[in-house]
Amino acid sequence: MQLKREVKSSVKDESLIEKRREQIIDGAVQLFKEKGFHRATTREIAKAAGFSIGTLYEYIRTKEDVLYLVCDSIYNEVQSRLSTLMDQEGNVEGLRMAIDSYFHLIDDMSDEFVVMYQESKSLPKDALQYVLKKEMEMVALFKNLLQACVRSGELRIGEEAVDMAAHHVVVQGQMWAFRRWALRGTYTIEEFISYQTDQLFKGIVGNP
Repeated sequence: MQLKREVKSSVKDESLIEKRREQIIDGAVQLFKEKGFHRATTREIAKAAGFSIGTLYEYIRTKEDVLYLVCDSIYNEVQSRLSTLMDQEGNVEGLRMAIDSYFHLIDDMSDEFVVMYQESKSLPKDALQYVLKKEMEMVALFKNLLQACVRSGELRIGEEAVDMAAHHVVVQGQMWAFRRWALRGTYTIEEFISYQTDQLFKGIVGNP
């Protein structure tokens, strides 16, 4: 079992730690997006977060800690938003609702997703393994929904196809973050979700 990586802090107040780390994450995302992880300095991260370098080191130990916190916050938000949808009955409508929620999450956190996938290779091995495990858990959320639809008879696809479809949903959503420079001039997020969901269920050669 891959345990969550501990990011050490010299501060004991858990609510303050959470608040300050949210500020660190928000500042770091924009900085990493503009300069990249390797070119950004901890002093710049502290400035972007709105406090001194000394204060920054009360809440993290290394720059890699900051990147890890960014990645972990994304998966926590995915789990939080989608967890209420996991109890849906095994039907296509419930699956559509989950896809819609996930794609809107991508829209809300586009910068975070871009930074995570561009820079996660810079994480220490243990942190990277944890992040990859969380990625597979995100895929598993949709795999479980798809399997429920198969059990209810609303989908008729095999196990291997279920696994591929779950990966497909996750990557389709992430496309909104990576290709938004091209897509947002043509589609609203609602139109993007509609087209992507229809293509998932019907295929590009399916019935109109």
